[in-house]
Formats: sequence, C-alpha cells, structure tokens
Amino acid sequence: MSPKITTELLKQLRQVMKSPKYVQEPVQAYIVPSGDAHQSEYIAPCDCRRAFISGFDGSAGTAIVTDQHAAMWTDGRYFLQAAQQMDNNWTLMKMGLKDTPTQEDWLVSVLPEGSKVGVDPFIIPADQWKRMSKALRSAGHDLVPIKENLIDTIWTDCPQRPCKPLITLDLSYTGVSWKDKIASLRSKMAERKVLWFVVTALDEVAWLFNLRGSDVEYNPVFFAYAVIGMNTIRLFIDGDRMTDAAVREHLQLDSTLEPEFKIQVMPYGSILSELQAVGAGLSPKEKVWLSDKASYALTEAIPKPYRYLTPYTPICIAKAVKNASETEGMRRAHIKDAVALCELFNWLEKEVPKGTVTEIIAADKAEEFRSQQKDFVELSFATISSTGPNGAIIHYKPVPETNRTLSVNEIYLLDSGAQYKDGTTDVTRTMHFGTPSAYEKECFTYVLKGHIAVSAAIFPNGTKGHLLDSFARSALWDCGLDYLHGTGHGVGSFLNVHEGPCGISYKTFADEPLEAGMIVSDEPGYYEDGSFGIRIENVVLVIPVETKYNFKNRGSLTFEPLTLVPIQTKMIDVNLLTQKERNWVDDYHQKCREVIGAELERQGRHEALQWLIRETEPLLRAQ
Repeated sequence: MSPKITTELLKQLRQVMKSPKYVQEPVQAYIVPSGDAHQSEYIAPCDCRRAFISGFDGSAGTAIVTDQHAAMWTDGRYFLQAAQQMDNNWTLMKMGLKDTPTQEDWLVSVLPEGSKVGVDPFIIPADQWKRMSKALRSAGHDLVPIKENLIDTIWTDCPQRPCKPLITLDLSYTGVSWKDKIASLRSKMAERKVLWFVVTALDEVAWLFNLRGSDVEYNPVFFAYAVIGMNTIRLFIDGDRMTDAAVREHLQLDSTLEPEFKIQVMPYGSILSELQAVGAGLSPKEKVWLSDKASYALTEAIPKPYRYLTPYTPICIAKAVKNASETEGMRRAHIKDAVALCELFNWLEKEVPKGTVTEIIAADKAEEFRSQQKDFVELSFATISSTGPNGAIIHYKPVPETNRTLSVNEIYLLDSGAQYKDGTTDVTRTMHFGTPSAYEKECFTYVLKGHIAVSAAIFPNGTKGHLLDSFARSALWDCGLDYLHGTGHGVGSFLNVHEGPCGISYKTFADEPLEAGMIVSDEPGYYEDGSFGIRIENVVLVIPVETKYNFKNRGSLTFEPLTLVPIQTKMIDVNLLTQKERNWVDDYHQKCREVIGAELERQGRHEALQWLIRETEPLLRAQ
C-alpha cells in the first residue's frame, strides 16, 4: 500500500491558514477531525477531509497541521493502517500508549507563544471544544472558530453532498410510530422543564421519524436535523425527497394533523439561523436540550444560560433499548445472515485449496450470499477479509495492492455484516482451511475463553459495560497477551452498526449501564504483527436472568447470542477449556444447528446444511 504524497497539499493548507481571504488573522495550527457536522463515525465522501489531507482513511483519527509539523492521532485499531497510508510528512500519534501526548499537550509543546489554533466549529463537538479551549488558554493560546472549512478551500474535486431517496419503515419493523416517539420525547422534555430539543445525530433523526436513507455508505441515514418544540416539529432536510408520495404519507404532511404533530420541512442549511432565532426568543428559565456531542457552532447558537447539555440524549437511550418488534427483527436478520455465512464457509472450504480465492473474492462472495436473503439492503461496514499477516491489521480492508490469496497454510479472519430492513448484523469468524499450529490453536482458545466469559457473564442491573471488559481479557492476560481495541459496541436496529450509549471497553468513558433490550457485540481478539489475527465476534442481546439470590432486589442480567454461526472447532485446543466452557460451545452449536439448520432446510440450501451439521458436532466428537 503506497502512502499518499501530501507535500503539495500541506503547502496549500499552510498558505490558506495565513490568508486574510479565509481567516480573520493567521492561525498557527489547524485541526482536522474525522467526523462531519453531525459528529458521525462513518461519513460521506464529501466529509472525508482528514483522509484527503493525510491519506489515512480509517474511521477514527484527528489530524493537526502547524507551520512545521503534521501529526495524526488514532487508536490501536489503526496503528498499522495509518503508518502504511501516510507519507513521511506525518507523525503518527498512537493513542492509548503512555508516551503519546494528548493533542493539547503536543500543541503547547510545538507552538510559538500566543498562537491561534483554528478549527471548523461545525465539525468539532462542543465537549471537545470546551476541553481543548481550556487547555490551550491556560498555556496562552487561543482556539478559534474558522467559518469556512480550510480543507474545502484546497479540495478542488470534492464530491457533492449526497441527497438520496428515503425509505419509510412501518410498524412491523419499528414497533412504535413516530408520533408516539415524539410524544414520549416531549414527556422527557417536560420532566426536565425543557422547551426545545435539538436532534443533531443522523441515526437519532432517522430513528425518531421511522425513516432510513443511504446518504452515508453502510449506514442507513440521511442528512437532516430536527428541532422538537412542545407544540412544533421542524425537520431540516434538503432535496426533493419530501415530494415522494410514500414519504409524505408516512409523515402525514398532507393530512389535517393536530398542530403539535404537523411537521414543518425546512432547508438543511437553515439550521443555524433557526437555532439562533430560537435562542434569541428564550426568556429566563427556558431551556434548549442538546447533546454535548453536538457541534460547537450549533451549541453556541443557544446562549449559555439556556443550554441543557447531556452526554446521551433520551433518543439515544430509547434507541438502544430495542422493543419487541425490533428485537424480533434483529433475530430474523441474524438467522438470514447465518444462512449466508454457512453458504460462504462451505464454498470457501471447497475453493481455498485450489489457490484461486483472494481476500477480495471472498469478501465479494460473502456479499453475494447475503444479497440473496429477504430484505437485504446493503453491507453494514466495509468487509474485513484478511489472511495471514493482513489479519493483524485490525480494521484491514482488502484493496488490489494488498490482496492476498487464501491458503491452507494461513489463518483467515472475516469480519462482516449487513443491513436488512429488519436488523443490522456484525459477525467475525476466524478459520483455518488446513492444519493450524499448536500456537495458533492456543491463541484462538484464549480468545474463545474471553468470548465465552463475556457471553455467559451474569451481572447485576445497573452494571456498566466497561466492568465486563476484563472478563474478555483474563485468559489472554494470564499468558501475557492482550488486544488494543474495545470488546464490544452497541448495534443499531437497521441503523448504524456502532451506536451508543452502551459498550464493553477498557476505556471507562461515560457509558450508560447495560439494560435488558440493549444489543452489543462481544468481540475479543489477538493479533500478531506480520503473522495472523484472531477475533471471535457475536452480537448479543441483554436479557434478564433468574439467580439463586437477589441482592438488594437488584435483579440480574446476562447475554443471549443473536449471531448463530459455528465457531471452527479445529481451531480449539479443548484441553485449555473448562467443562463449563465446553458445555457453552456445545450448547451454542446445538442452537446453531437447530435454528439455522431449519432455515437452511426451508431455503433448500442442502450443501450448506451438511456443512453446518459437520461444524456443530459436539467438541469431544469433533476432535
């Protein structure tokens, strides 16, 4: 993978950092975050400014350019990828390692006294602005908002902002109407004596109105904001999407609705001026509710005394706790997904020994099998199809320059998922198509033990996900091994494959407690640079569980796997498993055989059914 040559681009950016045409006064540093104006993790091509200036296109990272330096902060998932994609103009800052300075500390160390640090106020979240501004100010520097994004001034062939048609979802998928969701939101607003609620996250807008889109690849969302008042609803959205008859009927735009449910459709770009008007019209004690992740620009539109900021909005929390229709939809989606993967692994087992299957061919084949399933929409992220040393690149995506051929001598890791109209999937399986070495089996089994420890965990109501993270690492830690990513993330229901407010991670960020109905991934791993990668991932549902005792009447929770795809038994060193762990594997495989077997039978996929039966033999018989 050859890095992007950025010398000329950096020269141009440094020129506009000093140009009175774009900045009121010169800035000595410019920050390029990875998100868009909605603080999305995955973004449209027109918002990939950090990738444009640096060449690094992972989903997380922040670039900072000064007169003399260019530095990139990213986390352990992307250390290898960023190092390969960036040229020697850039310094890689490995977040999470103890010697890596924070962005603020680094800026303070390299900037001349009294410097100005610029950033697009629409792209930086309010909480990050506050933290950064305070640190810079204490060192004598200023963080300043730059009205026009400076990357856009030098990005001559920037793609247009997408404006694709909308998908309406009926009650069979959502379980709750958009009017009921808004009524519920208003009751939360009334509890907190809040007059207005500003919806800035794209998946929250989509969920609230029971609409989906395709403006961002892999994420069924569309560019929009919403402002909900006690008697008004304003939807800020561009294009002729609202002329579509199905959308108008779904939102009842032409009906004589009660005034408080009548939606005013406004231009996407008018959000700032509308919010400023709302802010100007507030009287004492009236409040506007925003996420503290909303952009600095929109947050500043509301005068400080009138702001009510929270890390997670009531929509975020309601969206995370799936209702019965959403849970049922997620179950259906995972059954279809397992059918597709049984087809794929059966096919790979036959084709890999021929030496004709590459990482790209395998990824395309996975998509082909998924696309044959009912209600398939698109993939839920770029497929990670990696063999041998490529498997050690945690968020690897095969491209022609790196595309390896699968073989019977190397471990193959496939992390993939799909968006179906009834749910979102994300599953990782690690396979060997020949004979794994004793060491590969040992590492795989430690990862499996961690996966089982989380999946089988029983914990009290009110527990936060970060407390479960060590369960996944314990077997690896015992042997001096570890992995540099979180253990699990929330998963949307035909929405973003990564969603808050829950997760399982070593980072003790302000995650919300796990509660019944939440859906998260369970995905420990182990990666050996230059050799292989191992990850085992299921999507799991938080469910209540009966326990012998009930301390303080708190009640207990556990996980139910929604992903039902066999775990390759030839990769397991059974001697390293306890009896309880062996039972877990056998019970899990029995469920895969029953549930997915019945669906393979129903769909007439007999060869894949035979593969499933072979792969779900009880452990001791499989050895």
